[in-house]
Amino acid sequence: MKHDPRVTLRVALDPRSIAVIGASENENKIGGRPIAFLKRFGFRGPVYPVNPTREEIQGLRSYASLADCPGVPELAIVAVPGARAVEAVDECARAGVRVCVVFSSGFGETPDPAARAQERAMVECARAAGMRMFGPNSQGLANFGNGAVPSFSTMFVEAPPADGPVGIISQSGAMSVIPYGLLRARGIGVRHAHATGNDADATVCELATVVAQDPALKLLLLYLEGIPDPWHLAEAAKIARERELPIVALKSGRSPAGQAAARSHTGALASEDRVVDAFLADQGIWRVRTTVEMVDAAALYLKGWRPKGRRLVSISNSGAVCVLSADAATDAGLSLEPLADATQAELRTILPGFATTTNPVDITAALLSNSSLFGAILPAIGRDPSADAFFVGIAVAGAGYDVEAFARDAARFGEATGKPLIAAAPQKSVAERFEAHGVVTFPTEGEAVRALGQYLSHVERLRTARAEDAPAPVRRAPAAATRMLDEAASLALLAARGVPTVAHRVCAGSAEARAAYAALGGGRVVVKGVSSKVAHKSELGLVRIGLDSADAVEAAARDLTEAAARAGVALDGVMVARMARGLRELMVGAHLDPTFGAVLVVGDGGKYVEAMPDVATVLAPFTPARIERALRGLRIAPLLDGVRGDPPMDVAAFCRAAAAVGALVADRGAGVAGVDANPVIVGARGEGCTAVDAVVWRDVAL
Repeated sequence: MKHDPRVTLRVALDPRSIAVIGASENENKIGGRPIAFLKRFGFRGPVYPVNPTREEIQGLRSYASLADCPGVPELAIVAVPGARAVEAVDECARAGVRVCVVFSSGFGETPDPAARAQERAMVECARAAGMRMFGPNSQGLANFGNGAVPSFSTMFVEAPPADGPVGIISQSGAMSVIPYGLLRARGIGVRHAHATGNDADATVCELATVVAQDPALKLLLLYLEGIPDPWHLAEAAKIARERELPIVALKSGRSPAGQAAARSHTGALASEDRVVDAFLADQGIWRVRTTVEMVDAAALYLKGWRPKGRRLVSISNSGAVCVLSADAATDAGLSLEPLADATQAELRTILPGFATTTNPVDITAALLSNSSLFGAILPAIGRDPSADAFFVGIAVAGAGYDVEAFARDAARFGEATGKPLIAAAPQKSVAERFEAHGVVTFPTEGEAVRALGQYLSHVERLRTARAEDAPAPVRRAPAAATRMLDEAASLALLAARGVPTVAHRVCAGSAEARAAYAALGGGRVVVKGVSSKVAHKSELGLVRIGLDSADAVEAAARDLTEAAARAGVALDGVMVARMARGLRELMVGAHLDPTFGAVLVVGDGGKYVEAMPDVATVLAPFTPARIERALRGLRIAPLLDGVRGDPPMDVAAFCRAAAAVGALVADRGAGVAGVDANPVIVGARGEGCTAVDAVVWRDVAL
């Protein structure tokens, strides 16, 4: 009997009964650990150890085979090696098991074709029966809300679990429990800690669509080595956005070496990293680079704050901490605006004359002689209109300081304002007092402000993602074979789609080139060789620029024809094009990603774009507003609005052109596999833009 795949995945989180194929009496063996966990962590359903050599295992009756069990388990663990694991999956499927968790390794994560074939056989067997499979090479699942822990992780022995508001899903076994251990060390409870392994059937992204629906969760952490099914992750992100559940993802494989390691580890597919960044941002998912970043801000997400902005007020009894917190705020994209005149006037009535009352607020060492200063200044700061969040740095305290009062006053202040409040205290005794009052505390100001910056930035990203509600990627396999159009044909195709292109003529020889110069109205022109075999013509000497007479154009056409012959390049003609004028050379590129579909790249253009790239990636929908937002995140962003007397650029015209290029590649009927328009000359606002060079790749069938 087949079941709805999504309903079956829910069974994985709350099975009524569990069998362990390859069960062991030894709790420290892979086949023994899950039995111990199920007993220890409160699983209420029956557990069926399956081992033909024993009658009893860990106090439970053992069965020689799955068929001998008194009932069909909803979930079965496969903890036997090699071919026996393949046989066990087949046995589970025939018996009507709904979910199978395969611990066994040595399959798709290896380069062995035979092992990969065995993994495919497992998947085909499971799917034919309507059974869902996790793994192979899975460390297992863990739901501490109900004690369903079909896992063999040692971490759950070393760091005893506590049910809580955080969920973790990982393709890696280690990375399902390393964040778990770090969170438990900070006293944060974890409900879900799942490792999906090779993702041969059920994937980390698909499981996220189910876990994200758990009403007890306030934060979901993902570890991804590949995203072969982004539509599932987009669905999970949509569910999370509707629930206001933040998702933080650590996507490894940022470098070629990391991608190679990911493939050898789990067999995951590693996509081009900038595309992954764009996809995660569109879906409201925050991407971190390290495990520390993954967990550092966790406590902030659990506070239930609703921040309005990113203006930070920093308060400390140390001038150095004030300066360092300001530096950290800049790095995190937070602003420290001066407090209002009225606020500063009130602070001056409380603090000594040598204190600083702007922002940061330096209470100075006067706090040692008057511990009430800290609590006295907080109400005035809380009323300031420039305060969206607060940082408190207690550099040194202890004997002579009323640390308990500091912590109590900070906690009350945070509750009264309802705004994010974090603290930094390098002394354990001081940090413990703040933590006891519920204030999120870090050892240093750098760690504290970085975590706050992540949290506030993520809140803003979620707001944008909810407003735009980006669709799931439309997967479209690239054409099996493509052909490159010559420049003239490429420009014609772009022009037909509404992209402004340079005025030009294609000529059969030097005489026609001379006539073309006159037809274009004279002035300064460019002469190029036109060929569908050459993408970068300047490298072969097939471009002449700045020509301003008919004689020069005619001579250039002859020279290019001869240069092409020497290079062994057959020209389709010679192009004479008017030289475009503008403020800046930008670029537009688009291609089909095998996982994410149509992808658009925009940014600084010209011949150095590969050497010094300053580009952004945009996924569908390709709207001018989304493209402009991407541009304004680049290093060249200040130039868009004009600097040192330059007028603003016509950004709107460029974004409309870029959107047209993206739409062209996204159009299945057009059969376009890629576009490279570089440079696109952008004029001053109101003057438009012009694509002066372009290459298009199309399906060979068109």
